[in-house]
Amino acid sequence: MLFFGLFFMGGWAAVVVALVYAAVVLVRIRSQDWVRDQGHAAVRLLVPTPAYLRFDKTLAVLALLADLWLVSAAVVFGSDGVFTEDWMGHPGMMDPTGQGYQAGVVGLLRTTAWWTFGIAALCRCWITAGVQVCVLPLAAWWVGSFATYYA
Repeated sequence: MLFFGLFFMGGWAAVVVALVYAAVVLVRIRSQDWVRDQGHAAVRLLVPTPAYLRFDKTLAVLALLADLWLVSAAVVFGSDGVFTEDWMGHPGMMDPTGQGYQAGVVGLLRTTAWWTFGIAALCRCWITAGVQVCVLPLAAWWVGSFATYYA
């Protein structure tokens, strides 16, 4: 539980630093080609240039950090009276408003995964789209597997 609490608090700083770095990479590559100018039209659309690939990798790291922060936030806020997992320690008193918390978190993680995947795919950020479709649905499954006071 301490790990999730520390990551939740330190996650703000990590996500902000990653966001600033992604913005710096985007500014650096703005003058370079983002679309290939040779080859078939489908290849030019689907295969990014090296500069755009560098931005995609940076954005994927940012998305991964944001996903881990989101999952940590869900676990930290759910440990106060909703989840009863042994590794969390004693979660405290039962929170009667937390009955739909687990289902809400699972729904939020899945919805976030598909929206961010769709946006990344539309922007041709293939690595970021892959990270989003792998991390958040697995995290939703993990959070959904927790025992709760209300199950």
